[in-house]
Amino acid sequence: MSWILFTLGAVVMQTLRNALQSQLSAHVSTSGVTLARFLFAPPIAAIYLGLLYYFSGQAVPTFSQQFLWVIALAATLQIAATALMVVLFKQKNFAVGAGLAKSEALVAGVVGTLFFGSQLSLIGWLGIFVGAAAVFVLSGGGKKGELSLKTVGIGLACGSCFALTSLYVREAAHMLDVPFPHSAAWVLLWVLCVQASLLLAYIAIKNPHTFTLLKQHGRATLATSLTSCLGSICWFSAMALHHVAYVKTLGQIEVLLTILIAVFWLKNPVKKHEIIGLLLIASAAVMVMWA
Repeated sequence: MSWILFTLGAVVMQTLRNALQSQLSAHVSTSGVTLARFLFAPPIAAIYLGLLYYFSGQAVPTFSQQFLWVIALAATLQIAATALMVVLFKQKNFAVGAGLAKSEALVAGVVGTLFFGSQLSLIGWLGIFVGAAAVFVLSGGGKKGELSLKTVGIGLACGSCFALTSLYVREAAHMLDVPFPHSAAWVLLWVLCVQASLLLAYIAIKNPHTFTLLKQHGRATLATSLTSCLGSICWFSAMALHHVAYVKTLGQIEVLLTILIAVFWLKNPVKKHEIIGLLLIASAAVMVMWA
């Protein structure tokens, strides 16, 4: 059940990263906040991979053309998902914005079954749908005035991009001829290098002033990259070991930590429907752990 420990570790790191990104978005553009996630992550991932080879030697895998295409897709989709998440922060309060992006678990279950050969159990599907119901409740439960159609659309697009990223990451890890955890670490390093390169080039051309802003908020930028990379190590490891839909459903307990941060750090009020949503998330988590 190592995937459970990796997922819980990812939840903690991602919650911290989201909080840092939310604060950084008050000073830096969406593209800049997105870059902050990846800017210092590649060297951290390289150190992690180096430690794996130091303590447990393996051959360097062969990187096929198909593998590189899958990496490119995963990297691009995650950039889009991260940018959409930052936009969500500006559309609604922090807790609800993060909750909307959790639609990724349901998308991963459906798309994974249809196109990626995932085989999920009945109790696993039930847990995924309970998790989806929790997302609906957390987003306001359809109450008039709680949520705009624009915010719902951005949230679903964000969740879909995250889901496809995860499915392609799992696919890429299974293409390599090295065992876990080396396979997951190689995929992580490749994805981060592609993402950092794309974003650096884009911002250098479109908005070079962003680099000055990130330098002015250097500590927050470094902390965002560090927590993001550590979280990605855990996510990529969990998804290499188990079905993406189960990992992402269990990962919905992130909303619990998110709401705690929203209340005690960002001073956002907690609502009754958010408490109900948390109970549903707990139920969904138990179901997928038993699946």
